[in-house]
Parts: sequence; structure tokens; C-alpha cells
Amino acid sequence: MPCYEIRVRGRLGRTLLGAFPGLQAQAGEAETLLTGELPDQAALHGALAQIEALGLELLALRRTDCGGPGQARERPA
Repeated sequence: MPCYEIRVRGRLGRTLLGAFPGLQAQAGEAETLLTGELPDQAALHGALAQIEALGLELLALRRTDCGGPGQARERPA
């Protein structure tokens, strides 16, 4: 399953984070990083639609290995 890092402006509180079940959040001073697996394009588009519906500013979107930010996940040989 593909993993994604979705960076939005602002520190999201508990209520807003509830709109993104299954994604982990890391809050910085001025932005929040949401990370996790999204099973397909429909789930990705759903998360992006939720960002728009909540009036959040999308700063970055990146497909990653599922090891977390800056960590590569080992792949079976």
C-alpha cells in the first residue's frame, strides 16, 4: 500500500485531526505533517478533499516508503 506525507499549514487540533483517521500527525510550530498508508487513489483524493473542505492550506504532498518521514522501509529481496 502506498504511503504519503501530507503537509498542511497550521497546528491541527484534536478535532481537525479526527477528520483524518488512519493518518499519524506530527505538529510543528507552523505546520502539521500527516503520514500514513492510503490504499488507493480514491483514498488520497478523499484526504485532499477533506483538506479543502476544512479550509486548510496544502503545503506539500509526497509519496514515500512506509517507514515514516526520512526513514526508508526495508523491502523484501
